[in-house]
Amino acid sequence: MKRVWIGILVILVGLAALFVLAPGFVLNLVSRGADVSVEYDVSYGGDPRMKLDVYRPANATNAPVVVFFYGGSWQRGDKSIYRFVGNTLARAGIVAVIPNYRLYPPVLYPDFLRDSALAVRWAKDNAARFGGDPTKLFLSGHSAGAYNAVSLATDRRWLAEAKLEPKADLAGVIGIAGPYDFLPLKDEQLKIIFGPEEARPKTQPIHYVNGDEPPLLLLRPANDTVVDPGNSARLAKRIEEKGGKATLKTYDRVGHLSIIGTLSPLLSFLAPTKNDFVDFVRQRSMRSASPVAR
Repeated sequence: MKRVWIGILVILVGLAALFVLAPGFVLNLVSRGADVSVEYDVSYGGDPRMKLDVYRPANATNAPVVVFFYGGSWQRGDKSIYRFVGNTLARAGIVAVIPNYRLYPPVLYPDFLRDSALAVRWAKDNAARFGGDPTKLFLSGHSAGAYNAVSLATDRRWLAEAKLEPKADLAGVIGIAGPYDFLPLKDEQLKIIFGPEEARPKTQPIHYVNGDEPPLLLLRPANDTVVDPGNSARLAKRIEEKGGKATLKTYDRVGHLSIIGTLSPLLSFLAPTKNDFVDFVRQRSMRSASPVAR
């Protein structure tokens, strides 16, 4: 019996060490299951980076569709790190689309927004093939990915290039720990990415709010040390002032990175991020006869 407990302890210590060294791998590992089918590396554009993964719930029919954009300061990241997000959403009855998009270098603002818009166009056109309902299309993202999602919902230029319109084509947007009003820039790389100082105000999603956006759910850590949580509060306030709909939720026990980790079963005890996310999608999808599972 003693050997069994020693073996269990060794496994737990090993998992803890692995989580510290490669948290994404561990979160993805514990989220695997046979109840979700995945199609990897589907091209949505001509560049090698313009590929996406689709996570489909078992027996999906007329399910909501969420396009999720990951973060990484527009300089790093890969869809393979966020398989736990796709699996979690699919188990909740949602078709999840997770695209890669071009990063700096070699691209600058607004190239990653144009890529994001093309991924949304692809999701709209192909939703039914994966059991999704194109009339229940949501955008979401974490950190820089939340900026991408919210930018598409507020600055209509990018979806317009893909022949889409935010209010007409999006059922809602979920931003997680995102920067939406983050001037002045201090980071030298970001100064390059977002161009000359005099042009930077035009890169900020908050400046495009006019009250005609799709409903937004903004989730933030109370003590985010990477992205000022005031970004979410200011955006929600601006949307409400313009007559739009925005819901702001704040979590005390998570930080900038761990908030996205709470979409994994391993860290879900830290904050009800997954429940709030799914509830928002379910409520915005009420017109469908197919409910979103919890």
